[in-house]
Amino acid sequence: MRAVVIYESMYGNTRAVAEAIAEGLRGAGADVPAEVAVSAAAEADGVLSPERPADLVVVGAPTHVRGLPRPATRRSAAQALAKRGDGLHLEEHATEAGVREWLTRARLEGTAAAAFDTHYATPLGFGGSAAKRIAAGLRRAGARLVDRPTGFRVRKGDTLEDGELARATQWGSHLAGEVPRQQSGRTRSRA
Repeated sequence: MRAVVIYESMYGNTRAVAEAIAEGLRGAGADVPAEVAVSAAAEADGVLSPERPADLVVVGAPTHVRGLPRPATRRSAAQALAKRGDGLHLEEHATEAGVREWLTRARLEGTAAAAFDTHYATPLGFGGSAAKRIAAGLRRAGARLVDRPTGFRVRKGDTLEDGELARATQWGSHLAGEVPRQQSGRTRSRA
């Protein structure tokens, strides 16, 4: 099994979650994928293509204005960071095309997939969810979701809440087990 984790990250939180998910995929015991690649969305075409397909694609982005980042929100995040001067840095591909744009050209017919985001904890869920938008985009690309969209919380100061990376690693391990289980279930249903 080959897995690819694709992410978009502004300040490094979503990249850190993507790497933790990949760690969970690699350490999943008997269900471990033979290969796990992690890629920024801006470079995803180099690791996932018709010539290099995957059995599982996991995609994540930060939640911006209740949904997926777009060019204007990426610029705003970069400008806000420039004013802060608190030690955070802008990720290498932060202002380039991201997950939103990648999803418009993705072709994932029948591929197992999962969606995640990073977001601030907000009262009554008013913050929105990039993960739900990613899940919808994955479905439009022909993928089949193996788990519900999952979010990882960021606290004030733009750092992940305690325990979120461990939770991401556990989720990656869980996803590795879902792919073979669902594939065997699909095979049985065709018989």
